[in-house]
Amino acid sequence: MAIAPAKKQRPANDAPPPHASQDRLYQELARKLIADLASGKYAVGDRLPAERELSAEHGMSRPTVRDAIIALEVQGLVEVRVGSGAYVRRLPGENDLTGFDVTGFEVTEARLLIEGEAAALAATQITDAELDELSGLVRRIADENLRDDMTYAADHAFHLAIARAGRNAAMVEAVQHLWRMRAASPESALLNAKARTAKVMPVVEEHAAIVEALRSRDPARARAAMRAHLAAVLEHLLFATEAAAVEEARRAVASQRARLSHATAI
Repeated sequence: MAIAPAKKQRPANDAPPPHASQDRLYQELARKLIADLASGKYAVGDRLPAERELSAEHGMSRPTVRDAIIALEVQGLVEVRVGSGAYVRRLPGENDLTGFDVTGFEVTEARLLIEGEAAALAATQITDAELDELSGLVRRIADENLRDDMTYAADHAFHLAIARAGRNAAMVEAVQHLWRMRAASPESALLNAKARTAKVMPVVEEHAAIVEALRSRDPARARAAMRAHLAAVLEHLLFATEAAAVEEARRAVASQRARLSHATAI
């Protein structure tokens, strides 16, 4: 019977190579924060450091920090209070180090890469009828933005129509899968819910610019227009919760003033 060669043992003080950990950055930070909670660094009711502080302390971008906080929020470990910050809701158990999913920022970054190429491919194949369809969807986006029950149905249809115009079934499936993840991942769904609360909606002018780029049949121009749009979406997502927090804080102050005014009038 063949004997497998003995595995080489790495010295205890020999750090693993940089690629050894497969964690995404936000997961790495989320695990550190969970470890801080488990170690007693923060107690139930304590406020976590602000996003800017965590970003500076750990050398990570603010979207990464926000993804980490959202991951903890999804697991019920923290409560994000508008206008105030993230507070410890409960301490972690042994199962709280797993269960991370795709985040809203990751989905949008992937969309920027994949849908940019989908637009470039579509520019070489798209018909006049399909361009007219896209123009109609831009008008539908504008109409949906005016509704109280804001949806992303027209926006979704717009991006899928561009993928289909490229005549590549694999590209269509890739774009559809990203949109499914956008809705199905708890972290992504929570971020998009915060965006809706902050009244972040599809920008009509950006979609119209994509249509005009496609109409030119120039792949580079179409790619640039789509990437510019999705880069702007990333920025909107980053500041969505901040906008919601400011508005909620304003409403809370107005409500408190009204109560005080009523109390003093009695």
